[in-house]
Amino acid sequence: MFRSFGPMEIGLVLLIILIIFGVGKLPQVGGAIGNGLREFRKASHGEGEGESKVDARAGALPPTSDKAAKS
Repeated sequence: MFRSFGPMEIGLVLLIILIIFGVGKLPQVGGAIGNGLREFRKASHGEGEGESKVDARAGALPPTSDKAAKS
């Protein structure tokens, strides 16, 4: 029923993606796909069980200065 993808099919898919997203958005789309794959691999290998450094920093309160604390 399905046959393997050849160069013509891959080229057609890439052309459709180029038309839909445009040249300016392709780096952003590629980066988002790459980040998604990286997170999926981390989760599938069990590396994402604890909080990541980014999550830990996002939940922390910003440092306060003495001037702001006294007012």
